[in-house]
Amino acid sequence: MVWALKRVAKMTEPSKVIHVRNVGPEISENDLLQLVHPFGVVTKLVMLRAKNQALLQMQDVASAVSALQYYANVQPSVRGRNVYVQFSSHQELTTMDQNSQGRKGDQEAQPNRILLVTIHHLLYPITVEVLHQVFSPHGFVEKIVTFQKSAGFQALIQYQSRQSAVSAINALQGRNIYDGCCQLDIQFSNLTELQVNYNNERSRDFTNPSLPSEQKGRSSQSGYGDGGGMYALQPPGARPVAFPQMGNATAIAAAFGGGLPPGISGTNDRCTVLVSNLNPDEIDEDKLFNLFSLYGNIVRIKLLRSKPDHALVQMGDGFQAELAVHFLKGAMLFGKRLEVNFSKYPNITPAPDTHDYSNSNLNRFNRNAAKNYRYCCSPTKMIHVSTLPQDITEEEIVTHLEKHGSIVNTKLFEANGKKQALVLFETEEQATEALVCKHASLIDGSTIRISFSQLQAI
Repeated sequence: MVWALKRVAKMTEPSKVIHVRNVGPEISENDLLQLVHPFGVVTKLVMLRAKNQALLQMQDVASAVSALQYYANVQPSVRGRNVYVQFSSHQELTTMDQNSQGRKGDQEAQPNRILLVTIHHLLYPITVEVLHQVFSPHGFVEKIVTFQKSAGFQALIQYQSRQSAVSAINALQGRNIYDGCCQLDIQFSNLTELQVNYNNERSRDFTNPSLPSEQKGRSSQSGYGDGGGMYALQPPGARPVAFPQMGNATAIAAAFGGGLPPGISGTNDRCTVLVSNLNPDEIDEDKLFNLFSLYGNIVRIKLLRSKPDHALVQMGDGFQAELAVHFLKGAMLFGKRLEVNFSKYPNITPAPDTHDYSNSNLNRFNRNAAKNYRYCCSPTKMIHVSTLPQDITEEEIVTHLEKHGSIVNTKLFEANGKKQALVLFETEEQATEALVCKHASLIDGSTIRISFSQLQAI
C-alpha cells in the first residue's frame, strides 16, 4: 500500500486536487469531507457517481500533500469500505468538471424540452410536488414522472418549451433540494414525449388534471421504472424545508447510508429512557444532557432523589431514544458502567425538580438533523471540538481538557473558515468525561461544541 502510493506520487505531480477511487453509492459528500477535513479546507468537491470516484480540491497543495502522506501509512476507510487516494492529474477543478459529473452521454443528448434528473445523497423522500416547486420557476412544467433505477432515484421533467429546459439545467445542475443533501444531477433526455397514465405522488400530467390516481400496489410508469414505496411518503403540498424532523423509519435509514445500524428498528415509540448505575457524586442534569443530546433533542431530565444513581431522560422521539439506548448501554462514565433502558413512563411530568431542555438552543437536532444522525456512534477515544476561538492554540485546548484524562494527541485545523480540533484520549471513558463536562463550556467567550469522532487516529 505504501509502495503503491509513493509510486503514484512520483508518476503524478502533486496537486491540490485529490482523486478518490472506490467511492460506493453509500458514501456521501459529507463522508469524504470528514475524511480529509483534519488536513485543510475543501474548496470544491465533484462526485463521479458513474465511475465510483470523486475529486476533492483542497485550499492549497500543502493540505493535499499532508492528506496523502497520512493515508500512505493508514488505509482510508469510509462506511466500512476501503477507498484509495492519489493526486489528480487536474491542478484545478473547473465548472466544466463539476457539471460533467463524469457522464459520457452528456455530449450525445441534444438540448430538448425533457430533462432526466438523478438525485444523489437522497435523505428525504422526493415527490412530484417537490420537483414541481423546484423546476416550475424556470418555465411551465407539463409532465413529471419519477422512478427508481440502478443509478438511484430519477425523474423525467417535461417542459412546454426547450428554452425552459435549458434555463433549468443551467440554473439547477449540481444544486441541492434540501440543505446538504438531495443533489440534482441533470441532463437532457432523448425522449420526445412523456406518457403519463396517473396523477399521484410519482407521476403527474399538469395539462390533464382529470387523470385518475393509480390503484394501490400498481406501478404508474412501468415503462420508465418503479418509483417504489419510500418515495411516496411526503404528503401532497409539502414544501421543501431544510432538514425537517424525520418522521419515518425509511427516511431515517437513508441518513445511515440506506440501512439502520444493527439492532435498531426505527419503529420504537417510547421516548423516555431510564439511566442507572450513575456516579451520584459526579453526575448532574447538564452532564447527562451533554451526553444524551448526541443522539437526539432532549425534552426533560429528572434525577431520581429516591435512587441517586438513577435518572430519567426524555428524548424528542422514539427513534432518538432508541439510538441513545443502543449506543450508550454499557458506556463507562465516572468509574461506572452505565445501564440504559427504555422507561415504563411515556414522558417526564414537569416539576420543580425536573430540568426542562425543550427550548434549549444547545439541542443539536434543531438544525442539520440528518448530518447529526450520521455521526451517531458509541463513545470513542477521539473527540471533535468545534466553534473554537479563531486565535486558539493547541496548548490552550489541552489545558482546557487535560483534567479529564491523558491526552495522547491533538490536531488543530480550520474548516469552512472556522477553527476546530481533534483530541485523542487514552481511553473512551476519559473522552466521555471530557465531553460531558466541557461540551457547551466557554473558551475566551466562545461556547464550544464537542462530539465523538469516528476517526481512528490523527
